[in-house]
Amino acid sequence: MTDTTPRRQRRDAAENRAGILAAASQTLAADPHASVDQIARAAGLSRRALYGHFDDRTALVHALISAGAARFNAIAQRVDDADSRIALARLTADLWREAAHVQVAAAIALNEAHVEETATALAPLRRVLAALVRRGQEGGELRQDMVAPTLARLIEESARTVVTRTDASSPVAGDIAVRAVLSIAGLGWREIDTLLAAHPELSAPGVPDTLATIPAEEGRA
Repeated sequence: MTDTTPRRQRRDAAENRAGILAAASQTLAADPHASVDQIARAAGLSRRALYGHFDDRTALVHALISAGAARFNAIAQRVDDADSRIALARLTADLWREAAHVQVAAAIALNEAHVEETATALAPLRRVLAALVRRGQEGGELRQDMVAPTLARLIEESARTVVTRTDASSPVAGDIAVRAVLSIAGLGWREIDTLLAAHPELSAPGVPDTLATIPAEEGRA
């Protein structure tokens, strides 16, 4: 065995694990109840080979949650706008762009069976949101009729509902997410319009300036 053999084996194992996670994400997006056998076939591996990386289906789902949470947490750390309203809108928009690609997997992560695991994995993101809300209240930029932890939780629940209930393929989905969060944070629709007009990067390309043109069924999403 050469010196490069162990490195190659570790690289192959890492690639197999990454392939399993990618296959799991795609398979679960098509069928949230997909079995380990289906995921293994999608990854081009045997069931036994998959179990060489994950003890069971739950462990695999938890690995998906952890990988997604790491990306969400990294996004949160990059948001540094001085205005808490803009920071909140940017955080929502950036997280939505990430979540939109894994919407069904996100819904699985938010299932009661995995809620504790998800909460732990997203602790850094939650801390960023809590600090942002507290700063916004202290600066008079966000509503002050409730304590910061409660408002942060309402914002989180609002965003969670949008992720799990809105069609990610809709051209206005990202805009709905941002507007819903800003509305919960205490901004009126005119103020939201003004803020998004001044920062068009916070809206998805092609999104109308207001929700007035959104079809009724999307407006209810």
